Amino acid sequence: MKTVAVARRAMATRFEILLHGDDMVRLRAAGEEALNEVERLEAHLSLYRPASDISRVNARASFEPVRIEPSLFRLLQHAQKLSRESGGAFDSTIAPLVRCWGFMGGTGQMPEEEEIKEACARVGMDHIALCEEDFTVRFLREGMMLDLGAIGKGYAVECAAEILVEAGAACALIHGGTSTVHALGSPPDAEAWKVAVQSPEAEAVSASELSQADATQESLSESVLAVVPLKDEAMSVSAVHGRSFVVEGRTFGHVIDPRTGYPAQNALLAAVVLPSATETDALSTALLTLGAVGHDRVSGLRDGMRTLLAYRTDGTNELRVESRGLNLKAK
Repeated sequence: MKTVAVARRAMATRFEILLHGDDMVRLRAAGEEALNEVERLEAHLSLYRPASDISRVNARASFEPVRIEPSLFRLLQHAQKLSRESGGAFDSTIAPLVRCWGFMGGTGQMPEEEEIKEACARVGMDHIALCEEDFTVRFLREGMMLDLGAIGKGYAVECAAEILVEAGAACALIHGGTSTVHALGSPPDAEAWKVAVQSPEAEAVSASELSQADATQESLSESVLAVVPLKDEAMSVSAVHGRSFVVEGRTFGHVIDPRTGYPAQNALLAAVVLPSATETDALSTALLTLGAVGHDRVSGLRDGMRTLLAYRTDGTNELRVESRGLNLKAK
């Protein structure tokens, strides 16, 4: 059995696809077609592209209904459903708060309390009207903005996986950076793909290293929380590390709780495993936002969901890790 690897830069990260099969030409063509779909979706979903559908909605939907593609309409419906199920911990209208805290293209800044209140008033998926008759979206409050950053990458990975299946690929692994991975079938020499979840305290490694958990387990042994078997399912990992700033000894990260208007506290990393990469992307964000008090709520949203949460309790620097259905690595 032959192996083909293709990769492309999109959505501010590196998408990688590893395929196994007998026909290298067909496999490479399928992989490139899947990456073309990721690029197409970025052109429609990106908040940072002036000509994208999302930018067009953000510019006009406060004043009039805006017609969008049926596929984007379904994604917004799904996002609205996930927002309600998570109690608002996941919310695709988070953009005003992201901008308020200086994380929209920046490294963060401390806003005034009144600025946070004003931004919160423009956040909430329930303040979006979706009309299925003509596939239009309308903001019910002026100044609202969509930001699909917490669901778009997972959606792109899921769409890429669908293209591979349609092309006849039965054995593949698709990475959207280190945040979302989708496994089709199993590798030739194993019952499942094995992907490592790295500690939020460890130095970051590449997606390909994490997806070769058996081969790299010795070098990663001190930094791995769990090695997760995946077969025809996806896993997303959301983490606070990266964009953050410190004020008076307190760290403020880029993951903002839509319900309070403030960056999520205590939880450092959340992982979710489900068949749908769209859902794992959104629900890992919800779990990270809710933290330990919301772990049971999130893990109970879908049958068979597997989850992991790493967090610190108030007043201590001790890292705690708990899971629902995932085997944690023994210390």
